[in-house]
Order: sequence, then C-alpha cells, then structure tokens
Amino acid sequence: MTTAFNSSAGTAAAYGSRRETTALYVSFRVDSHLMGVPVHVVQEVLNPHTIAPTPRARPEIAGLLNLRGQIVTAVDLRCRLGIQPGADQATSMNVVVRHREESCSLLVDEVGDVIDVAGMALVPPPPTLKQSWRQVITGVIPLEDELMIVLDVAAILVLDKVPGRP
Repeated sequence: MTTAFNSSAGTAAAYGSRRETTALYVSFRVDSHLMGVPVHVVQEVLNPHTIAPTPRARPEIAGLLNLRGQIVTAVDLRCRLGIQPGADQATSMNVVVRHREESCSLLVDEVGDVIDVAGMALVPPPPTLKQSWRQVITGVIPLEDELMIVLDVAAILVLDKVPGRP
C-alpha cells in the first residue's frame, strides 16, 4: 500500500471504522471547490513553503517540506483529485494534517475559515459523482450559499488506489 507518509498501517477502512463526528471543519479551496477536513486532524496551516521535489515519486507527491526540522510529505490535492493544474505550487497554501502519528501537507489554492456546522446534515456523496471522488469524500455539507465537500484524510493519503496511476 502506498501512503503519503511512512506508515504501513494507514488505511481508509481503519479510519472509517472509528470516524469521529465533529462540528468544526477547516475550509479551503481547490480550484473552485469548497472543501473541508475535521479541525481535529489539522496540525497547522502554512503560507506557501519551499517544497523540495522528490525524484521518482508518484505524481500526487509534490515533494517534501521542512517543518521546523520535521520532513513532511506534500500531497498535491489537484493532482490527487484529478483536477487540472492551476495555481503555481509556489503559491499553494499548506494544510498540515495528522494521521496515524504522521504529518502530511495537503496543497490547496486558498484556506478559508473554520466552519461550525453543528446541526447541519452530512449528506453522503451522490452516486453521480466520479468513483475516484466518492472514494475520498466523507460527504457533502449544504451551507447557506454553497456545498462543502468533506474529505476523508485517510483515503486521500492512500495513493495506491488512484485510478490511472501505476
């Protein structure tokens, strides 16, 4: 299993079996899509950071960044989700998440607010959505003026199931 961090135990199934309910999500945009992850998995948010390319890495791996002496893998969410390249990676924000005691940076176009969704429904991903997206989405939360796609961090970090990738 290929993961974006050095843990052989990270699987979407393990994360799904103990999925915690939360009312707070860190929001961000990838292309025009509003997305979010539970606030309890976010370690920190960083301004654009120097990312060292990683030779022979999968396309989803943008490279490595030095986070105060800790080497962190940076995952290009555009590539991971099959979205056309857009903003230069040099201007991408970093949402550093923790999963299974490892840190990983998700490259996003812009970071929004922490959104309190208490009392709002988490709707399962619609069946019309591409399978590759449904595999990495916990659900969708209808907000007042748009939908927020909630990402499953564990599933995002499992890279051996990316369609069309060797």
